[in-house]
Amino acid sequence: MIISYQYRLKPNYEQRCRLNSWLEKLRCQYNYLLADRFDWWENNRNYVNSCPLVCSIAEPREQPEYYKQKRSLVQLKQERPWYKDIHAHVLQDMVKRVDLAFSRYIKGDKNGKRSGKPR
Repeated sequence: MIISYQYRLKPNYEQRCRLNSWLEKLRCQYNYLLADRFDWWENNRNYVNSCPLVCSIAEPREQPEYYKQKRSLVQLKQERPWYKDIHAHVLQDMVKRVDLAFSRYIKGDKNGKRSGKPR
């Protein structure tokens, strides 16, 4: 038999303010990393059936993948010291969620069912 537990947090005012601050910072970073992936994808994807006669040439750059974005968290904490308040595992989990959302949009899940565009 598997037993599960549920816990309910009742943070005080200071803790609520701190949690809201963390969520706001994580939301901003999530949107930034997701936008970075979509910008790269829009500039570098190729259409198989057609080739446009006129197109803009994008500056070549490497694909923003999971480990590259995860390594960029060190630089993020140096450039923006207020991100040091958030635990490293929480930031790394946010990068993992960005990777999962983007890959499900592009490739689909294990059954091939594609999700909508992540927000």
